[in-house]
Amino acid sequence: MSKKPVRVAVTGAAGQIGYALLFRIASGEMLGKDQPVILQLLEIPDEKAQKALKGVMMELEDCAFPLLAGMEAHGDPMTAFKDADYALLVGSRPRGPGMERAELLSINGAIFTAQGKALNAVASRNVKVLVVGNPANTNAYIAMKAAPDLPRKNFTAMLRLDHNRAASQIAAKTGKPVSSIKQLAVWGNHSPTMYADYRFATIDGASVKDMINDQVWNKDVFLPTVGKRGAAIIEARGLSSAASAANAAIDHMRDWAWAPMAPGSRWASRRTANTVSRRT
Repeated sequence: MSKKPVRVAVTGAAGQIGYALLFRIASGEMLGKDQPVILQLLEIPDEKAQKALKGVMMELEDCAFPLLAGMEAHGDPMTAFKDADYALLVGSRPRGPGMERAELLSINGAIFTAQGKALNAVASRNVKVLVVGNPANTNAYIAMKAAPDLPRKNFTAMLRLDHNRAASQIAAKTGKPVSSIKQLAVWGNHSPTMYADYRFATIDGASVKDMINDQVWNKDVFLPTVGKRGAAIIEARGLSSAASAANAAIDHMRDWAWAPMAPGSRWASRRTANTVSRRT
């Protein structure tokens, strides 16, 4: 018997991260190869943005994904979040030239307050919310506070990109596959101030800390590389991380939604109201 479709709301759906994300959700990479999805796509109520969203939806149609049970385009979070089981809040206002941080916080505060209120009003009572749009921690907190009728633990901010970046650097340093790294954690904000922590990490049961045994590399290479990776990508590419951010969002939601919570399993980093890192 086929499963009932679940509703996945995505904001900023026509943006770079949204574009890299939607096809993977529709293919089953996020929620499983047997889980049909209905995509509820939100873009700003602007003619150009809505036209771009229409083009993305055409491409999704042309992929003929067996698991894509439906799609909807929206310009209002009150309709986009209706009965949503999962909500990925990707869209946010980036900081522009000459813009003060206080101004950016004010603009994004209004966006995420409205989205939190809409989730509170119309989403599933068990909706799982991932905030990708930066500043992710602050935006997640704002959305959560605007949704008092939903569980606090169901609002999360993305740290998985930093986690994946840290894992990749450790794999390169040790010559071991990324899949063998367990119990890695990342603490703090998604920013250069975050702290990637391999004190408890293991590879095939062996301590990563003992295996690397190089504090100079940790201080001068590992932490700066992970913390400043986003800026390095912007300098090299001329644009911010998109595919890797979308991949991290997929990893975050997949592990949260259906990966087993078992003793000794690998850890994955995400920010919630009460914790930073959780086993998945």
